[in-house]
Amino acid sequence: METIVFGGGCFWCTEAVFKMLKGVLSVEPGYAGGTVPNPTYEQVSQGDTGHAEVIKIDYDPISVPLETLLTVFFASHDPTTKDRQGNDVGPQYRSIILCQNEKQKEGAEQFIMRLNQSSEVGAPIITEVKKLDEFYPAEDYHKNYYERNKGKAYCQVVINPKLDKVKKEFAKLLK
Repeated sequence: METIVFGGGCFWCTEAVFKMLKGVLSVEPGYAGGTVPNPTYEQVSQGDTGHAEVIKIDYDPISVPLETLLTVFFASHDPTTKDRQGNDVGPQYRSIILCQNEKQKEGAEQFIMRLNQSSEVGAPIITEVKKLDEFYPAEDYHKNYYERNKGKAYCQVVINPKLDKVKKEFAKLLK
C-alpha cells in the first residue's frame, strides 16, 4: 500500500471521484500543505493557514499505478488556474500534490512536464508538488459527503458533472 495526497479544489468532489477507482483502498478528506497545526475547516476556509483542502489516498500501486491516479487527478480538475476551482476561490482550493516519497514526487513532476510539453496551446499546469509534511483529517461531517448528500444542490450542480466525466472517460478504471 502507498499513500498520496491530492488537492484539486473542494475535497467533497475529489473524494467522490477517487472513491470510484479500482485499487483505491481508502480516501480521506483533510487539510495539508500549510503551517497551522491541527487546523479546522473554518480556519482553512479563511485562506490564511497555508493549507489546502485535500484528500489522502491509500492505494495498491499494483492495481492502480501512480500514473493512473495522476491521469484521473489532472482530468478531474483545472490544474492551470491559481487558487481556484470553479466558484471555489482561495489558496485552500489550489492544485497540489503532496508526496509520501521521492519516487512519487519525481513521478508527479515528470507527469506534469509531459503534460506541459504535449501541447503548445493552453495554459501551463501550475500544480504545486512537494513532500507531505503533515496531513490533518477533516471533521467527520466532511467524510463521505457526496454519499450522504447526493440530493443537495452542490452535489447535483458541481459534483455530479465531475463524476459523470470520470465515469465516461475512465469507465474501465471504476470499481
